Amino acid sequence: ISELEQAIQRYQTSYYNGEAESTYAEFDALWDELFSLDPDNPILKKIGADSSEGFTKAAHLIPMGSQDKAADPESFAAWAAKQQFDEFLVEYKLDGASLELQYENGVFTRAVTRGDGVVGDDITRNAMKMQGVVQRFKSGGETVTAPPPPPLTGGVRGEVIMTHAVHHEYFPDKANCRNAANGLMKRKDGAGSEYLMVICYDAFFGGGELPFTDEEEKLRWLSEQGFNTVPLEICKGADAVVDYRAHVMDIRDSLDYDIDGLVIKGREIDPEDMLRARPEKQIAFKFSLEEAITVLRRVEWSESWATYTPIAAIDPVQLAGTTVQRANLNNPNMICSMNLKIGSRVVVTKRGEIIPKIEALVENPPGTVDIEQPTVCETCGTVLTDEGTRLFCPNPACPKRIHHRLEKWVDVLDIRDFGINLIKRLFDSGRLRSVSDIYTLKPEELSVLDRMGEKSAEKVYRSIRSRRTISLAAFVAGFDIEGIGETLMEKLTSAGFDTLEELLAADADDISAVNGFGDITAKILAAGLAENREEMERLVRDGVISIKPPETGGIFRGFSFCFTGELITMKRNDAEALVKSLGGTTKSSVVKGLSYLVTNTPGSGSSKNKKAHELLIPIISEEQFIAFTKTGIPSAAGEEVSSAAEKGAVQQEFDL
Repeated sequence: ISELEQAIQRYQTSYYNGEAESTYAEFDALWDELFSLDPDNPILKKIGADSSEGFTKAAHLIPMGSQDKAADPESFAAWAAKQQFDEFLVEYKLDGASLELQYENGVFTRAVTRGDGVVGDDITRNAMKMQGVVQRFKSGGETVTAPPPPPLTGGVRGEVIMTHAVHHEYFPDKANCRNAANGLMKRKDGAGSEYLMVICYDAFFGGGELPFTDEEEKLRWLSEQGFNTVPLEICKGADAVVDYRAHVMDIRDSLDYDIDGLVIKGREIDPEDMLRARPEKQIAFKFSLEEAITVLRRVEWSESWATYTPIAAIDPVQLAGTTVQRANLNNPNMICSMNLKIGSRVVVTKRGEIIPKIEALVENPPGTVDIEQPTVCETCGTVLTDEGTRLFCPNPACPKRIHHRLEKWVDVLDIRDFGINLIKRLFDSGRLRSVSDIYTLKPEELSVLDRMGEKSAEKVYRSIRSRRTISLAAFVAGFDIEGIGETLMEKLTSAGFDTLEELLAADADDISAVNGFGDITAKILAAGLAENREEMERLVRDGVISIKPPETGGIFRGFSFCFTGELITMKRNDAEALVKSLGGTTKSSVVKGLSYLVTNTPGSGSSKNKKAHELLIPIISEEQFIAFTKTGIPSAAGEEVSSAAEKGAVQQEFDL
């Protein structure tokens, strides 16, 4: 937090007053990180930067606050859902330097920079040279020379910008248009201000009758008065705003000046909201460094289990420092809802995902063709089922599905020495066709079928027989129901569906009521349970598999563990199984809420160690973990930790 405070203050000074050290997107990332760690930090309440030396200070007529930001369609949709707008007024978010033009009785009197949002620099002399600064309001649409201008006292808000053409011709030594404009507008001698332009987007006047009644009329009036104004687009609904944003991203490079997003607001003028340091009824819908416009060239259908997932092959683009050529399309519904075609121009995003995602359609130029999707299973020839949210083979006897289930069962139950190659040979020979078949294998036939020695065959046989008492979560996960893993099943068993009978009796509505299960996942699980019900019941009824009874306690209940690095006394799978047998849970990564990270190399500098230190999660050794399994977790560690300081104290205790 301290490092972020210093960086933000340094960048604010350079960004608002001089040569910016970072891009606006990088500055935003610092700001957002500080907000996530310390939302009440006083730095976040400070707007802009201290005014420059050498200029007279002047107060704004109303505070020049900052806007809330949305960096992606999901964040914008969440904001839009809270508003009661029938339509959204959308303007360009100009990437320049903010300026307030002040007027008394219709005559220009002062120009004030943003400063700290309350007080800025009086740069009136420089502003009078800039293009687009109106000296005197018009009356009745005609320039008034003799009669006085309309008696309007207040301010006009705008952005000082430099066009690309001016930057290229006169100031190519400057890093970008914004830096060049910022430097010129703050020059004491005013030299170069004539190269700058003010583009306006807001106005406010006190007392008397206003010449406009809503935000659209306000922009029209500003234009009629001779001000340069931002383009305005009126969108019906949040989806239309997202589509328009995609369009603007596409044409952004052709604009005469820089923009870094859109400003979204309602039609009604709200003076109270304007006075807030951070208005609630408008938002900056930013462009991201992790977005780009590209062309969809073809669609490949990836087969995983029984599901066919569309993957888009796109023209290469640079996103977040990597070259991206493939993007996720999720399912047939996504293709239809966006009206995607081969040749579509699309917005592709990458937000920490391994495979980037197509976010929106920009346009379907002439010559685009429909995307064809598979109609039959390539393995068994069954007609595929298209549920919109997924395209899959519905045939329970599909060889591909059976083979995949056998591999999943062996993996979930950790049946050692029973490798993928052995599963394939037994499957290809026709010996394995169900989970039940695994438990009918004999050492002698393994020797014959797989041409392995007697000792090896006996070893595989013992591994199979040793994995017959398992948890309900592992039992269901082993049946390879799409998207249903052991961790997700543990949530269901913890919610009370902790016997096979209760689980098989549950319908999709019952399952979807459990935290972590959406409607689609619940429907898939319910269908998978129904499809495999007969074999599940037979395995348990015949005593082939014994499901452990529900845990009613356990010394690790309520605690979670993550293991990293090599363990000495046991394998990681055994350690995780031990945690679960004692009522605890395991996690594959270090996340907020984790109870302990277990490692024998706490000083290795691994990403998990670093993350644990950042989150103040106690790090314990394998020896300490084993001690916990025998004596329980010490009371000091078991108590609820409510502050970072207390967590630190617990960590110190373990370190000692």
